[in-house]
Amino acid sequence: MPTIALFHSVLGLRPVELGFAGRLREAGHRVVTPDLYDGATASTLEEGFALKDAVGWDTIARRARDAVRDLPAETVLVGVSMGAGVVQEVLPGRPGTAGVLLLHAVGNLPAGTRAGLPVQVHVADPDPIAPPAQIAAWREAAARSGADARVFTYPGAGHFYTDADGPDHDEPAASLTWRRSAEFVRRTAPGSA
Repeated sequence: MPTIALFHSVLGLRPVELGFAGRLREAGHRVVTPDLYDGATASTLEEGFALKDAVGWDTIARRARDAVRDLPAETVLVGVSMGAGVVQEVLPGRPGTAGVLLLHAVGNLPAGTRAGLPVQVHVADPDPIAPPAQIAAWREAAARSGADARVFTYPGAGHFYTDADGPDHDEPAASLTWRRSAEFVRRTAPGSA
């Protein structure tokens, strides 16, 4: 069964990530959703950043690496907003990663990202957390690394547009993101039909 590790946003492991994980499980994937905050969640970005700082980035990165340690080498890594930065931390130790899916942020592709690595990005346009200049620089870095990268932008959507419980929710953009993401994982995950 194809395996996916899905890393949550700065707000913690919430229904939006668990719902996406459920959709992927229904499609036949094994999905792990590491709780990098050990049960804590936040309802605003300000609270989320304070929570991230309280937990500490070193602890978050260690928990993420521990969560994937025993997963298959070909696991697909998914990062939601802050989770994109978590993927950035985990990817160098997982050269066999089958694909990378980033939602609401891009992070950086680590040095040594393998040529041909399938990467798909979904971000609002414009997005203050992933502004156009950052997206352009990320595309250039992806091209230099040889990653097989594709960026989808959603004009007029707010930063966390997939979160049905949040103020940025945009149902058409969210539905399209979920469809594109599910197809990416279906094509990327080893053993997928």
